[in-house]
Amino acid sequence: MTARVEREFDVIVIGAGAVGENVADRVVQGSLTAVIIEAELVGGECSYWACMPSKALLRPGTALHGAQTVPGAGEAVTRTLDASAVLKRRDYFTSNWQDGGQVKWLEDTGIELIRGRGRLTGPRAVEVAGRDGVSYQLAARHAVVLCTGSAPTAPPVAGLAGLGYWTTREATSARSIPRSLVVLGGGVAGTELAQAFARLGCAVTLVARGGLLSMYPKDAADLVLAGLRADGVDVRLNTGTERVSKGGGGSFTVDLADGDSITAERLLVATGRHPALDGLGLETVGLGSTDGKVPPLRTDTTGLVAGIDEGAGTDGDGDGGWLYAVGDAAGRVMLTHQGKYSARATGDAIAARAKGELKGAPEPWSRFAQTANEHAVPNVVFTDPELASVGRSAEQAQKDGYRVSSVELPISVAGSSLHSEHYAGWAQLVVDEDRKVLLGATFAGPDVAELLHAATIAVVGEVPLDRLWHAVPSYPTVSEVWLRLLEEYGL
Repeated sequence: MTARVEREFDVIVIGAGAVGENVADRVVQGSLTAVIIEAELVGGECSYWACMPSKALLRPGTALHGAQTVPGAGEAVTRTLDASAVLKRRDYFTSNWQDGGQVKWLEDTGIELIRGRGRLTGPRAVEVAGRDGVSYQLAARHAVVLCTGSAPTAPPVAGLAGLGYWTTREATSARSIPRSLVVLGGGVAGTELAQAFARLGCAVTLVARGGLLSMYPKDAADLVLAGLRADGVDVRLNTGTERVSKGGGGSFTVDLADGDSITAERLLVATGRHPALDGLGLETVGLGSTDGKVPPLRTDTTGLVAGIDEGAGTDGDGDGGWLYAVGDAAGRVMLTHQGKYSARATGDAIAARAKGELKGAPEPWSRFAQTANEHAVPNVVFTDPELASVGRSAEQAQKDGYRVSSVELPISVAGSSLHSEHYAGWAQLVVDEDRKVLLGATFAGPDVAELLHAATIAVVGEVPLDRLWHAVPSYPTVSEVWLRLLEEYGL
């Protein structure tokens, strides 16, 4: 007979990734009790299968290529990447897929951990099938927070189901480098991993139904495309995939819509992700499935979920709901740093509502509101060259009703010339012409990620351009492109 344990906490957090950890940390700082439920490793996707291992795979190739592009240093580089050393360093950054350090942080912070799978069973009620064989029946005094992340989305390609292909998890945790690899998907994950494996000695073909990194300005994406092709990646753009099959020797054959076929040792499917909401019992609070699929959640600026049954959504404090969704689970901005930002706001809002200090919707840009998710999301593609952006593109700004202009320039300043031979970069600013402030910025080129936070501050702070003109870039740095962009604008 399964043992049954009943417990009560102020806040129950389902999912112990970076987002769940931050929510729990903030509510504990707010003098509430919190428990985190996790079925896998504490630390989540970013720590073990996404951000950290993928960047650990990419960085050695970028460092080597950087040295090769500087006369004097290039002549000293006589070897290629040591794949085994790269994988060993990757293992270090994933803590060898052991979460002891993260568990100790929870303990030291005062957050309780239950290992197992949690699901809602009703208002403020969560059942956990514990890995220790115990059935935990948990009740939340103030909030249940879904921080369950996202799952890979498989494209509707004939023959793909059940073939044992790689997702990003298998790629970032690979124990060896395959001789050949086909990547389906021209987004951030597919592009980054295509370059990482190519630089580690793998023959890589990337197939994209549309363009490469099509969510970014084409001038910027074209620099990344050139970088991939310089590394030997066979890039097939605007090409559909008709069928995938697996041969007797374990190799994959990908039949393309243009009639060509590609055979490779491994197949990586990186065609997007969706919120991981299946099996969470959302139907018990009126958020049921439609046609067998869990519909996307609607959340407000604090992460509070809308649409819960009236009887399940009133918590007696006059402020309404108790169920929150944060990070990828909310389906809004699927980036770790933005999820952690949202988690901090949500945790603070839950604590403030529990104390009666927050009623209704918070003010934009307050500590309880996820306002930056609407206006200033920074994003970096860690390829070589890098692509970095924040805020709105010109097209997005126009769609949102702004009167905009944009300025674009190649990155060609003293700092870029010193950085490396034949430095190729591109930069763009998007300007709100009514307020004369930045709405967005994009940079492409080697090491441009380090330019991004300045742009993020300018967008969030709504710094007037005539004041931004007085932010003098140090000479000789790549940041001098800021001056050139403002000059091009007319200042």
